[in-house]
Amino acid sequence: MASRWGLTLPLPGTTLVNSKEAVRRAEASGYTDIWSGETNGPDGFTPLALSAVWTERARLGTGVVGVMQRGRALLAQEAAALADASGGRFALGIGASSDRIIEGWNGMPFERPRSKVSETIDFLRTVLAGERGEGGFKLETPPASEIPIIVAALRGKMLELAVEKGDGAMTNFLPLSGLPQVAGQLEQAGPPEGFELLCRFFCIPGEREQVEPLARFMFSSYITVPVYEKFYRWLGHGEKIDAMVAAWTAKDRQKAAAEAPWDLIEDTFIFGAPGEMKARLDAYVEGGITLPVITPITTPDKTAALIEALAPD
Repeated sequence: MASRWGLTLPLPGTTLVNSKEAVRRAEASGYTDIWSGETNGPDGFTPLALSAVWTERARLGTGVVGVMQRGRALLAQEAAALADASGGRFALGIGASSDRIIEGWNGMPFERPRSKVSETIDFLRTVLAGERGEGGFKLETPPASEIPIIVAALRGKMLELAVEKGDGAMTNFLPLSGLPQVAGQLEQAGPPEGFELLCRFFCIPGEREQVEPLARFMFSSYITVPVYEKFYRWLGHGEKIDAMVAAWTAKDRQKAAAEAPWDLIEDTFIFGAPGEMKARLDAYVEGGITLPVITPITTPDKTAALIEALAPD
C-alpha cells in the first residue's frame, strides 16, 4: 500500500457545498491528500480553499491547473493564497492542459506547451521564494515554506521536465501495461530522492455490463483529445485506437464509443467490487505509483461509502 492516498475533487454529481461531509470522512478514513481536477467543472483552486477549512491534516493539491490560460503572476498569487489558507498543506500541480481546452474553450493559442510549463516553473520558483520575478512582480507575502510543484506529464520530454524542474509528476488515464514505460522514463532521467509519481484513477464499481457504457464514453472522449491520443500512440497502442479516433474525427460519437478497445479500457479503469479495485490499485503502487488519486464514480448517495471502501488499509 502506498504511503499516501488521494481523493479527487470535485466529486462526480456532487456540488461543492455538499462535499464537506465526504471530504471529512475521507480524511478520517486515512486519505492523506485531496487533489482537485480542472476540466469543465469548478476551477482547480476553489475546491481546495473549501477543503482547507474542512480538513486538518490532508495535503491539498491542484491536480492540475493549466498554465496557458493563466498569467504567471496570478498563478503565483493563487498558490501563495492556498498555502496560507491551508497552513502550508498545499502542493501546486501544473500542466499545459490540452489544445481542446486552451484553443477550443478558451480561445487562446496552444503553442510551445513544454516551454511554457518550463518557463512558468522558473518564474514560480523565484516568486514563491519571495524574490522579484521577471517583469518586476513580487508577492506581498510569500509562502512561509516551499510549495512542492508537481508537473502533469504523459510522454518523454514532459516526464524529463518533471524530473529536471519539478518535485513530482502526475499522469492520467494510464493503463497498467503502460506503467513500466512511464516509470522507466522517469528513472532514466534520474529523479531526486522524494520525487513523487501521482496518477488519477477512475473507479467505477460493478461488473462489465454495468460499467461498460460509461467507460466506453469516457475513454473515447478522453483518448481522442490529441495529447492523449499521442500518449497512447507513444505507449504503442496506435493501431488499437485508430478506428475510435477516426469515428470521433467524423463526429460519430456513438461509433467512437463502440470502437473503443475494451482490453485497453479494462487495463485503464478500476472496476469491480471494492476488494478487486484495491487489488488493482495496489498493482499500480507496486509498479511505481507513489500516490494514487481516487475518483469515485457512482451515484451521490453512494459516494461516501465508496470513498470509505477504497480507503487505505
